[in-house]
Amino acid sequence: MMDKDKLRKADIFSGGIIMLFGLWIVSQALQMPMKDSYGGVQNVWYVSPALLPLFVGAMIALLGGMLIRTALKTVGLRGLKETLGWLTSSDLARYLVTPALFRFYAMIVLFFSFVFLQIPHIDFFLCAVLFLVVFITMFYFDDDTLLKKFLAIYLAGTFVLLGFFAFGGTASMETMLPYAGDWLTLIFIILYCLYAWASIRGIPALHKKYRTALILAVAAPFTIGPIFKYFLLVPMPKEGVVVALLDAIRYWDF
Repeated sequence: MMDKDKLRKADIFSGGIIMLFGLWIVSQALQMPMKDSYGGVQNVWYVSPALLPLFVGAMIALLGGMLIRTALKTVGLRGLKETLGWLTSSDLARYLVTPALFRFYAMIVLFFSFVFLQIPHIDFFLCAVLFLVVFITMFYFDDDTLLKKFLAIYLAGTFVLLGFFAFGGTASMETMLPYAGDWLTLIFIILYCLYAWASIRGIPALHKKYRTALILAVAAPFTIGPIFKYFLLVPMPKEGVVVALLDAIRYWDF
């Protein structure tokens, strides 16, 4: 186990990365409209979709800054200089390939695919369910072997989706199957859940965690999403097959 001095030096590095990530989220959220008009209804700033990423980004940046502050109080400026020296040495390259960073890499893959691939192209409810079920099963199970398996299957499905959207699969299949990308994502979610269950089927201690993961992954977006969509009149980032079904139910349009 690393001693306290080494842990605090590592906190300077990780805190800086966390703070920069939070500031990047804030910068991206500031590009979103704070208020706009939808169907003749003027939405005010406090129902803007930018508020959640602004809050999340600001909190991440704040927590990263607090981590750096705590670390500097322990190791001082000398520790900061040693940390900066380590960042320019060959030790950093060796550290970047250690198992300790695998969880961090998995988190980066999840967030980047969610923000840059899924949200712009897939129904928001399906995006949220996919992200939550993968995120919770990867980290809540607290098993590095399972995490690597789940990340591998998630990457495989992500590359399939990336190829589908990159090569115009949506446009070519839309006439035959409306919301083709959404249906493909739904299949991906089902296959991932089946794979996760098969992976933990022989581990009774994880069965309850698996059920909890599924419940939270479905309940959270289908509780919060309709509130924003139908009561606060905030459109979803991408509206597809699920929103069409909810619209039909909401307005009884069958």
